[in-house]
This record gives sequence, structure tokens and C-alpha cells, in this order.
Amino acid sequence: MAATTKDNHMHKRRIIVGISGASGFQYGIAALRILREAGAETHLIVSKGAELTRALETPHRKDEIHALADTVHAVGNLGAPVSSGSFPADGMIVAPCSMRTLAAVAHGLSDNLLTRAADVTLKERRRLVLMVRETPLNLAHLDNMRRITEMGGIVFPPVPALYHRPQTAEEIVAHSTARALALLGIPLPPNLQWQGGTAE
Repeated sequence: MAATTKDNHMHKRRIIVGISGASGFQYGIAALRILREAGAETHLIVSKGAELTRALETPHRKDEIHALADTVHAVGNLGAPVSSGSFPADGMIVAPCSMRTLAAVAHGLSDNLLTRAADVTLKERRRLVLMVRETPLNLAHLDNMRRITEMGGIVFPPVPALYHRPQTAEEIVAHSTARALALLGIPLPPNLQWQGGTAE
């Protein structure tokens, strides 16, 4: 599958979005939508496992997801531009990030384009955010998270924030994803910023 690119004549923040096979494909959808609203250029990589969770967890077709990105790269295409450090990018988010993807990145196993792009992000000292999805955690999971952190990556489990009193699951997903993207320099919408409060 060749990469497909839409016309882009304006300079934008360039973010690589990986969606791996953990439960929570909706986080990847939210990331793409938020980045589009923020005017960022997105490069999407969807793993084979993620395609399965998309079909199981969402009503969306593959082409609907691809339409949210500026460029879509096949996960098996290790020759794609995002596989090289010479390809300029402002950072990468993996939303959600499976334990398999976490382990591959933590140990430098560039066995597909998603894990290779994450490895490149780390080696180029760019910001990598992994929205890891698993519970409970065993020692291997925790050790891999430690390794990612020591390499400069950020482990960001999508823990629900309830201080905004969300009314829907979509609001919870959007808030966690926006918080993760803020770590890549994407402004957090004012309505999602904590304004303080007092107990009665």
C-alpha cells in the first residue's frame, strides 16, 4: 500500500499518529480529530491489531479513519518517509499503545513502521507519547515503561479525569487525548483546562 497524501501548502506542526492493537481505538480517532482542529499535519500508521479493534470497537470504516489524516502509511512499509530521522516531525503519539508495541519500542525492535517511527522519534530526541492501555500491570510492563521513560519518552496511561464531570465516554476519551497531545505542543482547549475550585 502506497502512502496517500493530501495537498498541504501551509507550514504546520507535523505529528506522527500511531494506533496499535490495544483496546481503545477511539483514542486514535480523538487524536486525529483534535490535531485536525489544531491545524496540525498528521501522518497515520495503523497496526494490524488495531484494524481488528477498529472493527470490534467502533462503527467506523477504514477509509473514514484514513480520511482524518493528511498522510497514511502502511504499517509494513519500512521504506516510508517517517522511518528516517531525516524526515522532520515535531513528535509522535501512539494512541492507544499496546503492551506489545510498548515492549518493541522499549527494546528497539523496529519490526514494523509504527515501532520504527517510534524508535526514530526517540533517537532524534523528539517527543514520544505512549498512551498505554493495560491493567493490571505485570513486572514486564512496568520495566518496559521504565525503559521508555529513561530513553526520554512519556508514558501516558489514559486515566479518566472526572473533575470536569464528563457526561459521556466520548468526553472522557477526548479529555485524556487532548492532555496527551498537549505534551506535543498542541494547545489544550480552554474548556479542558482546570480552572480551580473550592469545596462546599
